[in-house]
Amino acid sequence: MTDVTVLPMVEISPKPGKPLAKMMNERLNKIASELQVLLIREFHDERYCEDLIIYMSYNSGYAIRWKIVNDVPGYIQNDVARICGNLGYIQWKELDLYVMKVLRTTEL
Repeated sequence: MTDVTVLPMVEISPKPGKPLAKMMNERLNKIASELQVLLIREFHDERYCEDLIIYMSYNSGYAIRWKIVNDVPGYIQNDVARICGNLGYIQWKELDLYVMKVLRTTEL
């Protein structure tokens, strides 16, 4: 059985007076939990992958993007890409993920 975790990368402290940021965070949390449930069902009988960890966020155009952040077999990557693509989510490019990590660590 594969342990699936989908983590939404939400804005940590939205500025006061920005109700859109709060709404977008809530939406991303909901989408991430729904994707997690879907992937748990999909990979319930999987024996060759112990963990699947996915980050989800918005890109600059407010499209939902995803990224697998741990090592998984290629067929798992392909299945996740198919499922996320069918839901209209785009794959998160490496450079974007690096920028997000740098920004988050410098903000702390």
